[in-house]
Amino acid sequence: MSALKLFLIKQSRFNITDFTLSNWAKLISIGNHWEKIKAGEEMPDSKLPLGSEWEEILPTLDIWISASKSEIHYISHLLPVLKWDGGLIGVRFRLEPDDIEKLYKEYLSAFTASSDTLKLANKQNSAADAAAQKYSLKLWPSDLQDFLSHRGRLGSFFKVKSYLLDYTKINPPVEGKAFAQPLPAGSEALEANPLKGLIQIDLIDAQRGFSDLGDPGTGDSGDDSHEGGGSRKLSEQLKRYYSKHLDPSELPDPADIDALEGIHLAQKQFDSKLEVGFEKAFDELRGMGYPGLTDPKLRIVTKVEPLEGMSHSSSVQYDVLSPDDGAVTITAKLPEQSSGLGYQNLISIIFRLISFRDNWMLEGKAQKKRDAEGGDTKIHPPLHLVLVEEPEAHLHAQVQQVFIRKAYNVLRNHDQIKKNPHFKTQLVVSTHSSHVVYEADFAALRYFRRIPPLRKAETPSSVVANLSGLFGDADKTQRFRMRYLRTTHCDLFFADAVIIVEGAAERMLLPHFIRENFSDPIHGLYHRYLSILEVGGSFAHCLRPLIDALALPTLLITDLDTGLKDATSKRYKSEQPALGEGMVTMNSTLRDWHPKQPELDKLAALSANDKVLKIDDYGSLRVAFQMPVAVRLDSNEGTIPHNVIPYTFEDCLALENLETFKNLGGLGMIARFSEAIHNSKTVPELATNLYKALDGSKKGRFALDLLFEVPPNQLVVPGYIAEGLEWLQKELQEKDEKILVAPISIKETKEAVMPGDDEISSPMGLLIEQEIDSSKETV
Repeated sequence: MSALKLFLIKQSRFNITDFTLSNWAKLISIGNHWEKIKAGEEMPDSKLPLGSEWEEILPTLDIWISASKSEIHYISHLLPVLKWDGGLIGVRFRLEPDDIEKLYKEYLSAFTASSDTLKLANKQNSAADAAAQKYSLKLWPSDLQDFLSHRGRLGSFFKVKSYLLDYTKINPPVEGKAFAQPLPAGSEALEANPLKGLIQIDLIDAQRGFSDLGDPGTGDSGDDSHEGGGSRKLSEQLKRYYSKHLDPSELPDPADIDALEGIHLAQKQFDSKLEVGFEKAFDELRGMGYPGLTDPKLRIVTKVEPLEGMSHSSSVQYDVLSPDDGAVTITAKLPEQSSGLGYQNLISIIFRLISFRDNWMLEGKAQKKRDAEGGDTKIHPPLHLVLVEEPEAHLHAQVQQVFIRKAYNVLRNHDQIKKNPHFKTQLVVSTHSSHVVYEADFAALRYFRRIPPLRKAETPSSVVANLSGLFGDADKTQRFRMRYLRTTHCDLFFADAVIIVEGAAERMLLPHFIRENFSDPIHGLYHRYLSILEVGGSFAHCLRPLIDALALPTLLITDLDTGLKDATSKRYKSEQPALGEGMVTMNSTLRDWHPKQPELDKLAALSANDKVLKIDDYGSLRVAFQMPVAVRLDSNEGTIPHNVIPYTFEDCLALENLETFKNLGGLGMIARFSEAIHNSKTVPELATNLYKALDGSKKGRFALDLLFEVPPNQLVVPGYIAEGLEWLQKELQEKDEKILVAPISIKETKEAVMPGDDEISSPMGLLIEQEIDSSKETV
């Protein structure tokens, strides 16, 4: 979203941190090369067009537009060849030195001056005291990156320019990694903005700065150069909308005369005119579910002058008590700040979307103003790109879902847009909300995946996972994946790791196991963002394409579900697990995903490493299933342990917590487990009785009963689950170390002091930024 804003809207806002972090070293090396050139010599091999040393490090944005031959009038200025017959048109925006000769000279001048100053200071210091040490600090600029990062110098030397791309040489992304085509030598930048008249771009920033009643607010820090900027107050937005589309004093129609006359006669008449003017917009707000039956209604109150009448602090009010309600005889209104922040945010966003759309279509007086100013009245831009950052701010879950469900419809709710198929709208939303993702089609999701470095000298990066074709065609399996994920687990897109469990009992008890046993304040799983998915063993493998695409550390906790083939029916029938009997697992995950091994004897013999499946260089999956448990009974067997293989999570939990279950009362499976322990004389008999107690049990009820009867910290975590959680904790710790250690090499010897500056660049500053930057975002 930042890239789209900078390249398409706020091109003057670029700074040095918008260069990819891993390219800083290359930028510095260009400066180091310049430093070796003798004073007064011309710069070799660096004049425009830029050489390859610049080509590979400059920030770029490639835009591809699909157009038919009938739409040639929209893109005629971008045609790559005269015989173009429809298809793709490509444009590259690139931040590059505007005058590289000027950059070269000014950098060398500053660098040479600071170097000479330091040399002179060291010389004087040594002359005064032969034993004195030389100064070790570096004055600004220590290198080219340091030179460009100070006080907005990047904007003085760099400018965004645009170039045509060759549609026959498109390099599609591979596993989320982009491969931009190189520009041919001698490529010339386009003279004008290639998107002018082609795309209308609007933006709603994330920081909308709403305030409560009595709060002076944050002021207007918006940028009014595009429709996404300007004041964040609803009253200011309504005022701007009125000025552009409704103001009767601007190029009035005959119908406006009565309103103008009414302004001088009575404020009430003009208020009525405003209500008529805003009626359509407010109807659309009502379509978002606001106001509801119990919510106060919006009302506009003006003063005498048409535009000035909307400039006072109470121009937008909420009806709390209104004579329109019949029994009410008094009127009580409160200013817009009295509404909750969530509703202020929702109303503001929706109204701005309405404004974007009507500005695109030149609704009302806007068309007359363009005609009067001699503007191009022949065509509207055929494309409307709307960027919305994190709309979930202040909104509760249901309102978030309503917004994302309705927002695109608001942008398309115009007769002219509906009638003209050439008018296309694209809405791009960045979000950290699983509720927003819940309402989105998988084909619309782009997941930004964090990539830790493979080697110590590398820097972390990100790739974009396009989920549009993730699950293939719309077959039955694909429909299950979509329905299941949309219903339950959109939060996995924002997780550090994923734990997939077999059933309800594991899902309910696992958070307690993690809290009680993995709560180390630095590396503990309890302090991680974990997404726990409950999927039956027969369906977990259906999620493999998504797990592979996200490549998050994944622990898959499942059951053995052993069986033997029935000689008569030739079908597999559930059996109590036993080694050496030729048993197999009926669990689809273990058979078809990993370790792809159906035989129980071979599963039991797997090592810890055999249970890990490497997804790629950055992500792995580990399966955890029941393993032999050493069990002792206080009976005639004495203290000799016997190995027992549990069938599911529930009997394994009982076997590893015999004393706890033995003394429990209760109902259902817990009662049957307690009875089995009391009545069993030998370990094999106990294993059989516990297996029989599983039959027909409600596992979700078992977990609830257990939580009611036993404090979770008194339960021993089943060994196979504990091993899996320890593996997951170690995986995340190693990932942290890779991400946080690598960036040190970039700045550890680059500290520089600018005379008069209070700030000193620090390696730790980079580490903190990288740690904050490791959050995940989905668009």
